[in-house]
Amino acid sequence: MKKRKFIEKFQIRVVLEALKEVSPLSELAKKYELAPTQISNC
Repeated sequence: MKKRKFIEKFQIRVVLEALKEVSPLSELAKKYELAPTQISNC
């Protein structure tokens, strides 16, 4: 499996949404097709 590379704008969008704490990490992970640990370790 090839490692995915994310552009900076995408990373910023995910981090800002996670910091707002409007939805749980599991929902954000599903929305952006990531593992929850990828978001919580930002």
